[in-house]
Amino acid sequence: MDRVDILAIGAHPDDVEIGAAGTLLLATKRGERVGILDLTYAELSSNGTVERRQQEAAAADRALGGITRYNFGLPDRGLEAVKEEAISRTVDLIRQIKPRVVLAPYWQDRHPDHESVSRIVREAVFSAGIRKYPAGLSLPAYRPEKLLYYFINTTVTPNVVVDITSVYKEKMDVLRCYRSQFEREEGTVATPLNNGYLESVEYRERLFGQQSGVMYAEGFVSATPYVLDRL
Repeated sequence: MDRVDILAIGAHPDDVEIGAAGTLLLATKRGERVGILDLTYAELSSNGTVERRQQEAAAADRALGGITRYNFGLPDRGLEAVKEEAISRTVDLIRQIKPRVVLAPYWQDRHPDHESVSRIVREAVFSAGIRKYPAGLSLPAYRPEKLLYYFINTTVTPNVVVDITSVYKEKMDVLRCYRSQFEREEGTVATPLNNGYLESVEYRERLFGQQSGVMYAEGFVSATPYVLDRL
């Protein structure tokens, strides 16, 4: 597999895009290589089908500027039951593609799968750097430089922000690729996602931007001090 600069990981197709599409758009525009890993196919989602969600994910990939997407096909709402497998496979992927930065969901969220992925990724990033950690493939240890947490449903004060003003409209176009989730269509079930969710994303990005002196920003949390060599 080819190396990537950023690997963004979520439970379901659309998780990463909700929290970090703007940042990923900026990265691809700089010529950086981006990967998205979905741990499940979101087969238990109230609306849409797995097939349609995959088509929407492919459209989102194109809108992001051409990225590599992986899916482990682990059970939706069953990640805790396969936690060790999920960690081992994520370790293998990290060691294969050697991302400089890994993005994971913030560790507190109303959806238990998002919290599960946060824990899985934290352990995988740490274990990937342990030489004797026995993952599924015989690959040398590798640890990414940064692990940052993005927001899906939770909003707390970030300690890292990215100015996405120049690509904000493109981010919203990426999210609109997931019509089955964010639009009310005939026969759909009412969910938080199709009841003003995109407006709440806009509010969050405007709030982070206002706090940072820009129009729109995506917020992230670093669980460890963020090191700079100069101010």
